[in-house]
Amino acid sequence: LVLPVGGAFHSPFMEPARVELEAAIHAADFKRPICPVYQNVTANAVTEPDQIKKNLILQLTAPVRWTQTIQQMIRDGATSFIEVGPGKILQGLVKKVNRDMEAASI
Repeated sequence: LVLPVGGAFHSPFMEPARVELEAAIHAADFKRPICPVYQNVTANAVTEPDQIKKNLILQLTAPVRWTQTIQQMIRDGATSFIEVGPGKILQGLVKKVNRDMEAASI
């Protein structure tokens, strides 16, 4: 099965980009976020800047855990989701995970 995608993102084919990405992420100054950050490599809430950096590097080649991430956000108390930007793809995917969730775009 061949998926029509724009790039081999979130797959081992992105490994050659890791060195450059890792250097850029380590050079960036990350502060503790004011709210948890959910990263698709773990599907869990993260607040530690060093862990956020580590996960950003890992998710370059790791599969996206979209369903698990949305489910975890709901377990953690999320009651609505807002997609920022053009389109409605992500809000549709939220509805596939849980059709009772409120999802909108702006």
